[in-house]
Amino acid sequence: MVRRTSIINLDRLEGIQDRVTLVQGDLLDEASLMGVLREFQPDEVYNLAAMSFVPTSWQQPVLTGEATALGVTRLLDAIRAVKPTVRFYQASSSEMFGKVQAVPQNEKTSFYPRSPYGVAKLYGHWITVNYRESYGLHATSGILFNHGSPRRGLEFVERKISHGVATIKLEMQDKLRLGNLDSRRDLGFAGDYVQAMWLMLQQDTPDDFVIATGETHSIREMCEVAFGHADLDWGKYVVQDQRYFRPAEVDLLVGDPAKAGQVLGWEPTMTFTQLMHSMVDADILRLQQGKRMPDLVEITTVRH
Repeated sequence: MVRRTSIINLDRLEGIQDRVTLVQGDLLDEASLMGVLREFQPDEVYNLAAMSFVPTSWQQPVLTGEATALGVTRLLDAIRAVKPTVRFYQASSSEMFGKVQAVPQNEKTSFYPRSPYGVAKLYGHWITVNYRESYGLHATSGILFNHGSPRRGLEFVERKISHGVATIKLEMQDKLRLGNLDSRRDLGFAGDYVQAMWLMLQQDTPDDFVIATGETHSIREMCEVAFGHADLDWGKYVVQDQRYFRPAEVDLLVGDPAKAGQVLGWEPTMTFTQLMHSMVDADILRLQQGKRMPDLVEITTVRH
């Protein structure tokens, strides 16, 4: 399901578009959700839709709440009305931990979100639990830590870095502007995390699972690995820019995926270094092939 926009961008479906049926719907419009459910009668529903960029959630907090929080309620309510046997997956987020109460974080760690996005995701998480317990829906939340791939949006830091390395390597630009280089992420490969999502909905009993690598890496380390893969000295090209700092930074987010390993038999297959290398290689290849890159709108955040 895709939301209608005036400009259609299907770059991320390259290579598989002929095997995917796209249908229009919107998390702000429950009738459209019910229509899709009635027409396609799915067995599984994966809600990956959201206003998903943390800095933008500070600029558009109400829209973030409507889509990322209340959108989950609309979808769950549509499932309950149309086909309550659906197995539902909600994409929860490590941003719900925010100002962390324990390190590492697992399914029992208290939440303390530090952005409108994190707050909205927390609502979506708890409404999923409530519909599961109140209506008996097979509704599961995956509390996913950061994950990326060559399909990652250019506004997210790991892709911004890999794309920056590619453009600098090919002499298309000479600087890469980033925010807090000491900020740390538990970063895994999106393909591994999607496998975890699917495994969750194959279980007889719905539950909540933390999906993470159990390792943490700074933005500075991402730069070192990515630029080093292209035989470049990151220190010559990276500029720290106060415009890209968050009003409230999260603390040390690092997940404990032990439960997913025990119950789902899941574990990551790609290392942090392999992931960063693959993203750099993919971006260099795209540019060498002359493929048009989506425009990157620089998001700045007002500091309070």
